[in-house]
Amino acid sequence: MSDSQAVSSAVAKLYDTYPFPPEPILDEPPPGYNWRWNWLAAYSFCTGRKPAKQDIRILDAGCGSGVGTEYLVHLNPQAQVVGIDLSAGTLAVAKERCQRSGANRVEFHHLSLYDVEQLPGEFDLINCVGVLHHLPDPIRGIQALAKKLAPGGLMHIFVYGELGRWEIQLMQKAIALLQNEKRGDYRDGVQVGRQIFASLPENNRLVKREKERWAMENQRDECFADMYVHPQEIDYNVDTLFELINASGLEFIGFSNPGFWNLDRLLGKAPELIERAGELSDRQRYRLIELLDPEVTHYEFFLGRPPITKTDWSEDNSLLQAIPELNPCTDGFPSQVLFNYDYQVVNLSPAEFEFLQKCDGNSTVTDILSTVQISLYEVRNLIKQQLIILTPA
Repeated sequence: MSDSQAVSSAVAKLYDTYPFPPEPILDEPPPGYNWRWNWLAAYSFCTGRKPAKQDIRILDAGCGSGVGTEYLVHLNPQAQVVGIDLSAGTLAVAKERCQRSGANRVEFHHLSLYDVEQLPGEFDLINCVGVLHHLPDPIRGIQALAKKLAPGGLMHIFVYGELGRWEIQLMQKAIALLQNEKRGDYRDGVQVGRQIFASLPENNRLVKREKERWAMENQRDECFADMYVHPQEIDYNVDTLFELINASGLEFIGFSNPGFWNLDRLLGKAPELIERAGELSDRQRYRLIELLDPEVTHYEFFLGRPPITKTDWSEDNSLLQAIPELNPCTDGFPSQVLFNYDYQVVNLSPAEFEFLQKCDGNSTVTDILSTVQISLYEVRNLIKQQLIILTPA
């Protein structure tokens, strides 16, 4: 058995022992939404417009216990979804989860990311969350996935960040030392880790960090094992992240948590420093942000395969002829106070509220402006907040 095969076997054993994520299985669709898994919302975020088709193929690459897979099916009613995973035990949980919630437009395959070429056809959306950093060779993994992405398609990826996970790396090494020859016995690893936390002084940095950041989710052994006794993990910084991205051969579209990557929130009080930062490349600016705010536990971002046409709606005539509709990933509408796509509270003005009520997917912006007193500046603000998605004329 090669080193890579040995690692893959160890990872499969972990998830056979502790299926992950350990979310409860429901007899109904899951609550709420994750906009990154909604094709309409994700495509609009990446391109500025509504996609031309909704009858797409989606791949959940490393689907685990099917939490994301289930959402992908329910949030995309015209899509066909495929889930793959290395762990047969975890796949069994995913199948039961989707069957019980009525997520019936999905098929599962016991398959490594490395072998994804065995699946027929291409995919319009590939979701790969929390997987690449557990591969022995993430570059090989992302390249395999990239080959399955259709032209104009999107890939959403989530990988770990080293700066915000420093204490996890230390605890992983400590547990491994104490396990010694019992490494690979994941139940023993969880027991050892919990004994360490119970024994360390209250003012210990590892204990304080665990309590303030991870303790609630780590009440479940599945989460504790995934975090502290995983046999394979690679954590990234901005520089190594873009080495991974560049190796994919795909276009970097942007981070899916853009608020974090806004330098103004850190240096807004020093306009001269903002001006200096304007001379940096995007990648240098991202690196500066994570150095100044080293709470980066993960990176989440979109890649795309050209051709991908982006629309910024800066031209008045184009915007006036466009057809707006409410972003499907909002909660609380119709109301002037609602949650936006990212579950942030938005307070609408009376004019904005009236405009959104008229966004029926048939009327153009011009049609709506004939009955609502609102400016194009305000309409563009609704676009910027991802409250509406637009179909070009």
